[in-house]
Amino acid sequence: MKNQTALIVSSSLLFSQLAGATTVEFWTAQTQTDRMQTIELLASTFEALYDGVTVKVVPVDENEMATQMAAAVAAGTTPQLIEVNSEIIMAFGEEGIVNTKVHDSVVADIGKERFHKGALTTLTSPDDQYYGLPYHGWIQGIWYRKDWFDEKGLAAPNSWENIETAAKMLTDKSNNQYGILIGTKQDSYTEQVFTQLALSNNAAEFDSKGSLVFNSPATLETIEFYKKLSEYNPPGPQNWRARDYYLQGKMGMFFYSTYIMDDLALAEVAKGSLTSENFKELSGGTFDPDLVKNTAFAPIISHKSAASYGTLSGLVALKTSSMAQSDATKDFIEFMYDPASYITFLHMAPGGMNPMLKGIAEDPAYLDDPNGVFKLYGADKMKQIVSGFDDIRSFSVVEGMTFPESGEIFAKSVIPRMLYSVTIEDESPKKALDAAEQEMKAIVAQ
Repeated sequence: MKNQTALIVSSSLLFSQLAGATTVEFWTAQTQTDRMQTIELLASTFEALYDGVTVKVVPVDENEMATQMAAAVAAGTTPQLIEVNSEIIMAFGEEGIVNTKVHDSVVADIGKERFHKGALTTLTSPDDQYYGLPYHGWIQGIWYRKDWFDEKGLAAPNSWENIETAAKMLTDKSNNQYGILIGTKQDSYTEQVFTQLALSNNAAEFDSKGSLVFNSPATLETIEFYKKLSEYNPPGPQNWRARDYYLQGKMGMFFYSTYIMDDLALAEVAKGSLTSENFKELSGGTFDPDLVKNTAFAPIISHKSAASYGTLSGLVALKTSSMAQSDATKDFIEFMYDPASYITFLHMAPGGMNPMLKGIAEDPAYLDDPNGVFKLYGADKMKQIVSGFDDIRSFSVVEGMTFPESGEIFAKSVIPRMLYSVTIEDESPKKALDAAEQEMKAIVAQ
C-alpha cells in the first residue's frame, strides 16, 4: 500500500494547488470493503496534493443510485461526482443534472483521441454533449485457439463468414470436439452473445424515436445465423459453463467477457473447469500452461457494421452552484485519470475493470497486476483486448437516447427464450421472432 501511495504522489507532483476550502462528495458504486479502502487511499492522496480540498467518498449500491439521487436532488444535497454504469449516466443526463461543461473540459485536457471512440460515444447525448466520462468496463468477444486456426489456415473469427467457417471446420463430434460455444439456455449469456451478432447486422430493439423495431429482416437473419452456429455447439441447452470444453482442449472458440482472463492463465483459477463434474461428456483434464499463449481474442465482429458488446461505467460531474466545487471536481477527475491513480483503481478487478484511455493497457505498471495475469498475455494482446471499446454498442442506447424498456425486456428473458425455442425446440425463426415481438409490445405498453 505504501508503494502505491508513493507511486501516485510521485506521478502527481505537477498538479496545481487549489486555494480555499471545498468538499467534493464522491458517490461510488464500488461498495466492497477492500475497494473502498483503495478509493479512500486515492482520495487521501489527492487531498495531500490539493490544499483545502476534501474528498468525501460515499459507497452507494448501484441498484439504489437512482433512488438516492432523486432524494438528493429533491433535498438540494446532490454530490459533486459519481461513478456508475452507463445506463444510469444517460438517464441522469436526460434529467439535466450533470455538469457537461466539466466533462468537455476534461476531454479537452486529456484529448478526445485518447478515449476509446465507442466508449465516449456511448455517453454522448443526441446533441453531442458528454453526459459522463467513460472510466472502466468489460468487453465481450470470441476467445479462440489461434494455434488451431493457424494449423488449418483459418482467418480470425471477426466476421460472420469467418466464424461459421471456423466453427464447421473445428467441429468433430465423433471425438467430442466442438467448434464454438454460443448460449442456448434461457439466460443472460445467451442474450449477450446474440446481442453482439445482432448489432453487427444493424438489428435493434428500438430506433432513435423510441419505436419498437425488433421484428425486422436484420433480426430474422441474425436468428437464422444463430441457429446455424448452434449446430457446432456442445449438445443440449448450454450457457457460459460450457467453457469447460475449451479449457479441456475440446473447443475451438467461445464467446466470453474479459472476466475469463485469469481462468485461461492461472491453474488455481482454472481448476473448476478441469473436472468431469459439470459435463458427463468430459473426462476432466490438467491445466495447459500454454493455453494463454495459444489463445487469441476477437473483440469486434463485423457483418453489416462493426460491433462489440460489453458494459462500461463512468465518472459524472453533477451541477453545482459553487465554482470552487466545480473546479475541484474537475481536478479530482483528472487526478483519477492520471496513470498511477487510474491503474490503482483498475487493479481492484483485473479483467473486470479495463481502461477507457488508449495506452494504459500496455503500460508496464498496468501489466503488473496483483494476480500476475496481464504479463502472461503481454502488451500486444492487452491492447487488442481493449480495442473492443472502440466499437462498443448496446440495444438500450440509440444515438444518445436511452430506452429503459430494453432493460425490462432483458429482465424478462424475452430474447433468450426466443433463441431457446429456435435452437433447442426447433421452432421456426420467424414464428419465434413474431412471438418475441408480441411480448416486447406488451412490456412497452405497461
